[in-house]
Order: sequence, then structure tokens, then C-alpha cells
Amino acid sequence: MMHFSCDQCGKEMRANCDPRYVIKIEVRAAHDPTELTDDDFDDDHMEMLSELLRDMNEGEESALLLPPRQEFRYDLCPDCYEKFLRDPLSREQAQKLYFSEN
Repeated sequence: MMHFSCDQCGKEMRANCDPRYVIKIEVRAAHDPTELTDDDFDDDHMEMLSELLRDMNEGEESALLLPPRQEFRYDLCPDCYEKFLRDPLSREQAQKLYFSEN
């Protein structure tokens, strides 16, 4: 039998016996397309593409930069799942700072 543990609190969960929730998060760079102007139609895009391909063949890594993308997967117990739904970015936790009364 497979066993899982909550990635938040560490509680042990058994497959098909204990309820568990899977959280999948995808992080990628935002891309806001720009507006096309008349100048864009005047550019020689085939020449620019040719230059990019030549730079890539010469080993220049910066010739074509792809936006970073990451995926995360977490198993959560029911209690941690409810906490996640209430505050997915943990903003409440960040605001709860306790200082002594020196």
C-alpha cells in the first residue's frame, strides 16, 4: 500500500484510505503581446530570423531566451488543504509577527 505525507504538516496519509488533495502550481513569465504598428511590417523578419539562427549555431545562448517555467506538485491533508484555500499566498501568516514588550 502506498503512503503519502502532507507536504505542509508532515501528517501520514494512506492511499485510498485517507483523503488527500493534490495542489499543482505552474509558474511562468507573463507575456503581454505588443500592438503591431506599421513599422513592424517594414522590418525584414527573415533577416532577423537568419541572424538568430546564426547566433545559435555559434553557441550564443542569449540569442533566443525562453521564459522560465516551473511546475510544483504538493500533497495536502484536509486541514492543510482548507488553510491553503483560505490563504493560498500565506499572506495571513506573513502578517502575524509577535514581538516581545521590551
